Amino acid sequence: MKILNLGSMNVDNVYQVDEFLLPGETKLSQGLSLFCGGKGLNQSIAAVRAGNEVWHAGLIGEDGGMPLDKLKENGVNTSLIRQVPGKGGHTVIQVNRQGQNCILLYGGTNRMLTHEIIDGIFDAFGSEGAVLLQNEINLLPYVIETAHRRGLPVFFNAAPMDAQVSECDLGLVDWLIVNEVEGRQLAGDCPEEEILSVLSRQYPSMSILLTLGSRGAVCLHQGERHTIGVCSVQAVDTTAAGDTFSGYFMYGVLHGLPIPDCLRLATAASALCVGRAGAADSVPLKSEVDQALAQGSLEVPLARREG
Repeated sequence: MKILNLGSMNVDNVYQVDEFLLPGETKLSQGLSLFCGGKGLNQSIAAVRAGNEVWHAGLIGEDGGMPLDKLKENGVNTSLIRQVPGKGGHTVIQVNRQGQNCILLYGGTNRMLTHEIIDGIFDAFGSEGAVLLQNEINLLPYVIETAHRRGLPVFFNAAPMDAQVSECDLGLVDWLIVNEVEGRQLAGDCPEEEILSVLSRQYPSMSILLTLGSRGAVCLHQGERHTIGVCSVQAVDTTAAGDTFSGYFMYGVLHGLPIPDCLRLATAASALCVGRAGAADSVPLKSEVDQALAQGSLEVPLARREG
């Protein structure tokens, strides 16, 4: 099954500094690195490396060649990406000597979608497949409504969390993907162990994947709750761990795997990912994950059913 990801594409400008700038201060940086980013781009690459057929859609500006090339290099279908006048999405990131960062995000063309452009994207994609979304584009409520109206299942990663998420009808979402912070915000600041119960009462037809970082993940699907821990690995960079987990979990669901197998596949992929530096480039290929599972080179826990 093919996936339509109508999502963000950014260029990350990463500056190495001794200390963060103070108001009114000017200083030289020790270096500048350029990377492709955006949750949309990262999740498209994660999904295609998992073995999915992925169509990325959205808008890039006059400076959008770098993210477009990155998607093409990874085998993502880019025929639904349009270039428009103006600056594309980008970030200015300061990284200090302690490895801490502060990030300024400019949405740019990611937030220039219109109803007409969205309708054209769905017309071109067709009536078969699934839709993957994050909260880094504008008109997200309309995108969810359009996908549902056309009979396409919606996988929604409600991040970053802001007021636009509260405008979305989550009753139209088939799979909600959140971490514990986002889940608590949606559920009304309840204790972590009650997040799934609260959300399932509000949206009884929605399945939920709750990721817990170093503590694993919990999934609620068709009334059954499954949990899984994490692999014990030396983490190098956790930047793309969540996007990798989501991409591989989605692969399992769309290919009809039992939920415990989806969780185990995603856990193995995420473990390989955090052992590498970088964001999109750290996502493992499906063949690497299959090999690690077959050879037992990763101690991947089994998912267990609760209740």
